[in-house]
Amino acid sequence: MTLREKVGQLNQRMYGWDAYRRTSRGFELTDALYAETERFAGLGALYGLQRADAWSGVDHGDGPGAQDGAALADLVQRHVVERSRLGIPALFVEEVPHGHMALDGTVLPVNLAVGATWDPGLYEDAAAHAAAELRARGGHVALVSALDIARDPRWGRTEECFGEDPYLAARLTESLVKGMQGTGDRFAADKAAVVLKHFAGQGATVGGRNSAEAELGPRELHEIHLPAAHAGVRAGAAAVMAAYNEVDGMPCAGNRDLLTGLLRERWGFDGLVMADGLAVDRLARITGDKTSAGALALNSGVDLSLWDEGFTHLEEAVERGLVSEESLDTAVARVLRLKFRLGLFEQHGATAAFPARGREVSTTLARAAVTLLHNDGGVLPLGPGISRIAVLGPQSATTAHQSGDYTAPQRPGTGTGVLDGLRRLAPPGVDVRHVHGCALTGDDLSGIPEAVATATACDVAVLVLGGSSARTPDTDFAANGAARTAVSEMTCGEGVDLAGLRLGSAQYALLDAVVATGTPTVVVLVQGRPHAVPATGAALLTAWYPGPWGGEAIAEVLLGLAEPAGRLPVSVPRSVGQLPVYYNHKDIEYGGYVDESAEPLYSFGHGLSYTSFAYDEPRLSGHTVEVDVTNTGDRYGRTVVQVYLRRLITAVWPRTLELCAFEGVGLAPGERRTVTLALALPLGVDADVGPLARSGTVEIRVAESARAALTAVPVVLHLRDLGDLGDLGDLGDLRA
Repeated sequence: MTLREKVGQLNQRMYGWDAYRRTSRGFELTDALYAETERFAGLGALYGLQRADAWSGVDHGDGPGAQDGAALADLVQRHVVERSRLGIPALFVEEVPHGHMALDGTVLPVNLAVGATWDPGLYEDAAAHAAAELRARGGHVALVSALDIARDPRWGRTEECFGEDPYLAARLTESLVKGMQGTGDRFAADKAAVVLKHFAGQGATVGGRNSAEAELGPRELHEIHLPAAHAGVRAGAAAVMAAYNEVDGMPCAGNRDLLTGLLRERWGFDGLVMADGLAVDRLARITGDKTSAGALALNSGVDLSLWDEGFTHLEEAVERGLVSEESLDTAVARVLRLKFRLGLFEQHGATAAFPARGREVSTTLARAAVTLLHNDGGVLPLGPGISRIAVLGPQSATTAHQSGDYTAPQRPGTGTGVLDGLRRLAPPGVDVRHVHGCALTGDDLSGIPEAVATATACDVAVLVLGGSSARTPDTDFAANGAARTAVSEMTCGEGVDLAGLRLGSAQYALLDAVVATGTPTVVVLVQGRPHAVPATGAALLTAWYPGPWGGEAIAEVLLGLAEPAGRLPVSVPRSVGQLPVYYNHKDIEYGGYVDESAEPLYSFGHGLSYTSFAYDEPRLSGHTVEVDVTNTGDRYGRTVVQVYLRRLITAVWPRTLELCAFEGVGLAPGERRTVTLALALPLGVDADVGPLARSGTVEIRVAESARAALTAVPVVLHLRDLGDLGDLGDLGDLRA
């Protein structure tokens, strides 16, 4: 390969939607694509060929759908191969944060909802479905958020996190890789390569502000923000994405210690490293120009850029001695190897049939994530004595605000809101009445009197509140697609960070007014981050952006047709002034506040059922813990058995609790079962950021939530008595 051809393989410069246009005869390629393939005698990768949203401007009138997406991909690929002297195909890289972000792609619940399921197997199935859709349309590589840990809910991208806990995130990241990629070195026809993002520490940005610095000590980075990445690497992830943030002064895309020293040399990762969009060019702030910025990124371990100018100057960087051709060859080899693993040299077009069960997959995941936070007097499920239901609130009759950021436009009629779900599923004769009440944002109270009158006339009020990540064409976008300013009813998503955690002011006025009627009020929160909402009303449910059919899942739970199976993947604060409130803080006797409790409103792992469970004292057996669980209620239910570790004697100051195992268990009324869980010793590092010695004394506590674990009967475990701990399923040492 010539130097020019090599550099071309490392660039992903174009926005994919600029590569084509729709005409009366179908799709045709643009001069922009011709120029790009001419510039480097081919194309290394193309981002977002099928992306559709307000930023790209692609909609159903001009973009590729399920019926013609594969044909467009084939048209572009044939052109790329023809322009390449060596016949090298391009990688088609697509956003798949919660389903393929393309017209007619299945929209899944967001990652925070996935975390709420506490069900890795269910997520593995959903990830496999998303991969099959991607390959059916000619795509190859899926960009998937998985590695960010939700430590500050003010961050607009909280919805993209699996939760606040590293072990939960690690288990779900493993499931993502297994479901989307499968096993083996070569990808099956319906499997896609995964790019895990963002590496590393992006969830710890200061003030919850997007792309801000991450003030992380080495121990916090290794114990909290790296385990999910390490789990994904061990599961065989094809690629990781270097994040925007810096760690201790060095941006991730230019951090050789992170991308080469840790990721490749210590962890043995041999896959691809992609930089986040325009992250390489940002390095010019410390190198002085974009050519040297590209050199820094390549020398640090970045193989493939995204939209940057810096990587287009790598030929010059070689000539100036900033980069060795050997380093360039190493990166090119990684790009080419991924293309061979995907079989692109043998078959250029789509390799899978478009799967047909998208609605079922999305609804099943949404149903498993609905979480019941309180249920005073057993008002839920709505029983046979209910004849009139008032369905109120800005989220009650819409599907537009049920999906997270990075969602393609939906065809009219797609999805089910809470109102439609209740009207369809309520028993015959039940009168379901609806009033909007207010908007998600703003202080317009004019609709509240009608809502109050409707609630007063009904047996129960279902008040559906929340936020929105929906973008509109008038959103002001940055060059990387993040929102510069929130418009319309946006309260969440990339670039939409909050200083406070309150809902729109009119929503609180509506809540207070409806509760004051005395009609039993069930509050449902459809949201992408924990908002500060008081524990008022007879019952409270949360559904983290459950997707287009989430309203149906919520209605099923309200009516008792499905159990509230979800558990909180994040702690819910009482107010923004408490932050941080995550459960696994250092084990120090924090004082409370004079004006408010320091405890979260609801703790990590919390969630109620329509039945009750009893846990016997746990028993240790080798590397496992056993506990007998009994359904003590009168209906079927699912509990999530959560095992926490508390370090008593250790070389460094311990955390209060650390999740080390969990398993969901469904039991019939009166059923008793022994649940056996393999212990996974949480990763700990010592003062020198080496692996924490596998010795000392710990407590094992089994409970239904982190808060309950604080008072659960512990079992003391002396780690030295277990002998070799290598099979405990820990996340691995971080040093050679």
